[in-house]
Amino acid sequence: MSSPPLMPAQHQLPPDVSHPPAVRPLAKGTLGRRLVVRVAALVALVAVGLSAVVALAAYNIQVNQVDGRLDRAIARVTGPGPDSPSLGGQEIGTIIAEQTTGTIKGMILVDRASNYGVRPASLSVEALQQLSVLQLDSGERSTIRLVDYGLYRVTTHGDGTARVIVGIPLSQLGSAMTSLMVFEALLTGVIIAAAVLVARGVVVGSLAPLNRLAATATTVSNLPLESGEVEGIVRVPDADTDPVSEVGRVGLAFNHMLDNVEGALAARHASEVKLRQFVADASHELRNPLAAIRGYAELTRRERAELSPTMAHALGRIESESDRMSSLVEDLLLLARLDSGPALDLAPTDVTEIVLNATSDARAAGPDHRWSLSLPDEPVVALADRYRLHQVLANLLANARTHTPPGTRVETAVAVADGMVVITVTDDGPGVPADLQSSVFERFTRAEVSRVRIQGGSSTGLGLAIVAAVVAAHRGTASLDSHPGRTVFTVRIPVARPAS
Repeated sequence: MSSPPLMPAQHQLPPDVSHPPAVRPLAKGTLGRRLVVRVAALVALVAVGLSAVVALAAYNIQVNQVDGRLDRAIARVTGPGPDSPSLGGQEIGTIIAEQTTGTIKGMILVDRASNYGVRPASLSVEALQQLSVLQLDSGERSTIRLVDYGLYRVTTHGDGTARVIVGIPLSQLGSAMTSLMVFEALLTGVIIAAAVLVARGVVVGSLAPLNRLAATATTVSNLPLESGEVEGIVRVPDADTDPVSEVGRVGLAFNHMLDNVEGALAARHASEVKLRQFVADASHELRNPLAAIRGYAELTRRERAELSPTMAHALGRIESESDRMSSLVEDLLLLARLDSGPALDLAPTDVTEIVLNATSDARAAGPDHRWSLSLPDEPVVALADRYRLHQVLANLLANARTHTPPGTRVETAVAVADGMVVITVTDDGPGVPADLQSSVFERFTRAEVSRVRIQGGSSTGLGLAIVAAVVAAHRGTASLDSHPGRTVFTVRIPVARPAS
């Protein structure tokens, strides 16, 4: 395995949970906006429908009134009296026409006169032609548009050989209907606008508890729950947990869920604290017996020439394994200390010097690799713990040496970017398997045994975990970019600010 990569080790600060994101109840795509639009559309549909019904009813009423006037007009024309049609009592604009076989003549009453009450005028030829072809039975009514005269309501009296045609103008009806339609359009617009305003207020007020519930959920989702030690998880206000309403039942269930989550987190944190304490205590207690074993094994070196080869080999293995066990115990103790709150000796530290020393040590430990450096001309100073930062570099370089074949080129580079010291360790080994890239940063994650090149043992899986913990304690980040032929570890820690 090429240098097992680091997953991002980002030191996350607790978010500001006292200011949840602003809620816009009528923003695009929100339930409130959809409800307001649908209510407005429904009101508009109802208003338009009612306007159409009112307009149709008003039109029919006025047409019936016109028909009554038409009946009275034709009664005056066809009633008992002299041969000529009677003009008395007729309205201005009334059309009277007489049709016999092959001929038709007619007049229109244009204005009033002192002798007759109204004065007739001859109809135009085009109007007479329209009336002559009119297919109406006696007493039947129809609405037609006469050339030069406009819209008329007409009826007939008589048989097929001789008949009288009388028409009443509908100009007043058209004006009245136009005024009515304009009034209804204005009224519909006012109703729709009022409906939008009322619906907006009702919807916003009705959805306010749901928005508060969403804000609470957002605040909880931003809490660093992965740490296990979380206090003061906010709850839905009591006003929004009324079991009578649907939203209140959701709020009540949400608070109950948060109670369970907080209890589970507290239990998990207590268990982790006990486990860390046990690991720290066990590691500390193991140091003394391991030191004794290692010391007694070293004492036997003086007399190993007198021992049998089998006994000398066994004592050598005891000494080697005690050394490896001591290293593992020290790593566990360090991780336990970092978990309980890292106490780092932070001070301005020359990163270039640490990289030089760590690479020199790696070159001595792995002469079969090709080691190189890329350093800036000027010293790079970071706010770091010198010993722990050296441990980070040593672990990364040892990781590259352990998990890449001989002849692999390993380059360590230092740079400064965006107020952070950037340290990269790059190798051209086979890369990290895709199935390990998401977990190599976890503790006790190891590559396949066949890929580990440690002779006489295997990796403990704690090296990269220590790197992650130390970098996070420095309020820095560590990340990985790996594919066959190129694996890059990137560590970022804050630059030391000059004293003011």
